[in-house]
Amino acid sequence: MSQDDYKPFEFDINPHAPLFVIGVVSELVDLPIWTLRKLDELGVVQPKRLGSRTRCYSQRQIIKLNHIRYLIKEKGVNIKGVKVIIEMEYREGPADE
Repeated sequence: MSQDDYKPFEFDINPHAPLFVIGVVSELVDLPIWTLRKLDELGVVQPKRLGSRTRCYSQRQIIKLNHIRYLIKEKGVNIKGVKVIIEMEYREGPADE
């Protein structure tokens, strides 16, 4: 079978389904794994756990992490500052996580 024999297909993914492991998310949002772990520890973005160790993130959480990356890398906000900003934004209007 050649590559031309394959037909593209589409499927819907629940944006809240925890499908992405921490290593993949780290690459997608350009944040180090230790930062993602710290954000989890502080309660800023808490991925679902599979078993006791594996963190899995949803598409909604990845969108939130992209915003956090912007705050950290573009605006120079530290992690604790990010927590405060995210909490303030949530109070103003709940964001989907």
